[in-house]
Amino acid sequence: MGYLNKYEKQIKKAQEVLATSNTLQKNKALKLVAKALEKNKAKIVAANKIDMEDAEKSGMSKGLLDRLYLDEKRIDGMIESIQTIISLPDPIGKSDYTDTLPNGLRLTRITVPIGIIAIIYESRPNVTVDAFALALKSGNAVILRGSSNSLNSNIAIENAIIDGLEKSDIPTDVIHLVKDTDRDIVNEIITSNYLVDLAIPRGGHSLIQRVIKEATIPTLQTGEGNNHVYVDETADLDMALKIIKNAKLQRVGVCNAIEKILVHKSVADELLKKLQNDTKDQLEIRTDEKANKILPDTKQIQEEEWGFEYLDYILGVKIVENIDDAIAHINTYGTKHSEAIVTKDINNALLFQNKVDAAAVYVNASTRFTDGGEFGFGGEMGISTQKIHARGPIGLNELVSKKYIIIGNGQIR
Repeated sequence: MGYLNKYEKQIKKAQEVLATSNTLQKNKALKLVAKALEKNKAKIVAANKIDMEDAEKSGMSKGLLDRLYLDEKRIDGMIESIQTIISLPDPIGKSDYTDTLPNGLRLTRITVPIGIIAIIYESRPNVTVDAFALALKSGNAVILRGSSNSLNSNIAIENAIIDGLEKSDIPTDVIHLVKDTDRDIVNEIITSNYLVDLAIPRGGHSLIQRVIKEATIPTLQTGEGNNHVYVDETADLDMALKIIKNAKLQRVGVCNAIEKILVHKSVADELLKKLQNDTKDQLEIRTDEKANKILPDTKQIQEEEWGFEYLDYILGVKIVENIDDAIAHINTYGTKHSEAIVTKDINNALLFQNKVDAAAVYVNASTRFTDGGEFGFGGEMGISTQKIHARGPIGLNELVSKKYIIIGNGQIR
């Protein structure tokens, strides 16, 4: 018997109950979970401290350590996400199409839960809360498989969630955290056609590619973030510097941070010298051949790096001839996540918006806003970089399917 077979009946039964629960019941459960997280803050922080100490000993990078880290402020952020999700409209039972057919049949299309969703993720314990809360509000049970280096944090969070659910009308089995760190369980999850309706991988390149290649169940591909800022020839350079520094340095280990900048040749000298001066103690700049002539003390970037997601204090720089070169580079090496242009030229802004292939395209703003919370979704299951079913932050409205209801009075065909 496989790992999931032991829990199959409980999870399915819990999801059936959740699917027919009303908005008041779901919101009450979420309020109780928010209270339980508040009550258990100290336990969660203590568990996270163990994970952090182990991760530091293992040599985890600063960017990934930041993803793993929890304190009371970050737990407050999780609670705020739940409160936002409570305030959002219930995505279930909405009718988006009705018609009366010539034969008298009344046809209605409504939203329904997807069913059971598996989230496979790395080093981000906040995902445990976001995934649970979004799944519950949208009527879906959730199976969570986090990484071993965040296990103590995830267990403490799940314990708090269950503490809240026990006081509600919602079964506790709507959430199942996989505590066994055997990597073979990931393969079992993504081939469990008898149980899981959708898998969402959220992590680095190897995890995402493994799930996509090996899954026999539907998957939603969430994005690696090899994101760019293109600084156009008409750009306000002070604005450009502000955006670049925010998009790269605020949190280097997240998927909506930038990894490369593309700079129009006419503004490259001034911008790059200012950037180096402003970030000399924070950032390693790697330059292409042209940029290296302006910043000769920087390391020259290797060709394969154009496709890298560094998740570190490293920024690649390329000088381009024009906006067409910038767009071509982005569409070749980008990961279809978040891309930005800094410009005063409305025509170039529109060209960039229309031609760049990405889930989120910014004009004169930081890519750091590609986030379910920032978009007003209360959180997200991840940032989808595929085009079918969902694209961008995966919020409540992306966690539903459709059902047709047909009412007749004896019609036959």
